[in-house]
Amino acid sequence: MTQDTLSFKVQQLQAGFPERLVQLPDGSRVAWREAGDATDEFAVVLLHGISSGAASWLDLALALGDKARVLAWDAPGYGVSTPLAQPTPGDADYARALEQSLQALGVRRCLLVGHSLGALMAARLAGTASGLVEQLVLISPAGGYGAPAKAEQQAKVRQGRLAALAGKGVAGLAAVIDQRLVSAEAPESVRAWVRWNTARMQPQGYAQAVELLCGGDLGQAAGKLSMPVQVWVGEHDVVTPPAACKAWSELLGADYGTLAAAGHASPVEQPVAIAQKLASLLNQSTRTSTCRQP
Repeated sequence: MTQDTLSFKVQQLQAGFPERLVQLPDGSRVAWREAGDATDEFAVVLLHGISSGAASWLDLALALGDKARVLAWDAPGYGVSTPLAQPTPGDADYARALEQSLQALGVRRCLLVGHSLGALMAARLAGTASGLVEQLVLISPAGGYGAPAKAEQQAKVRQGRLAALAGKGVAGLAAVIDQRLVSAEAPESVRAWVRWNTARMQPQGYAQAVELLCGGDLGQAAGKLSMPVQVWVGEHDVVTPPAACKAWSELLGADYGTLAAAGHASPVEQPVAIAQKLASLLNQSTRTSTCRQP
């Protein structure tokens, strides 16, 4: 992606998926990007992964914004969002900030989408606020390392991630992040956008997210999700491989599907295909008459 092309992408982001700040009851703020009808009480809510941000959903939001209100957050500690007060936050802390944000944004019901680490946040909110979450989609879900059987892995992941952050910095992580997150056939434009989003991370927010990854356990959502659940994964995902995602879908009682020509960062690599799948779910939705139909 040339500098001119990247500049155009950023301009497109500002015009078609602008940022707004939401203040929470504790005085902290969360940055959200929005497309579609801002007055709709129903929204498609998008949660990014550990090395990404709200802007990663740009092309998906542009493809879906004429069918529904679309909201994507920069999780606490990402972009200009305030880090969480807890030094080692868990999924409940992120879910609380998420629910408070949606209340402030006037969202009463949603189709909630969690990508990678965002799946832990999404599943937690869906399990505790089922009246808010009408449908749940987990894309390449990170299962976390919080289960007792994963204690050894947890320690290695925490040490490795934090050491990489300390040694390389955010810029160093961003420079090579696309090598694992997209398929071998992904064009440079996709790779550059993945790197651009990673480069916007804040060290404190990333370090807190590492604690969620290490302490979280997606398996705790089993039996707690009363809404329809989907698990999707890129067919070339090497971070959360299809076999692992299929196992999560079976544990959670979810429908399972793969995304062609995509790696882990499928929302960037195949945004239109995912938007089409989400639009299909919207067509099946039981949204109330107060919500704008797709």
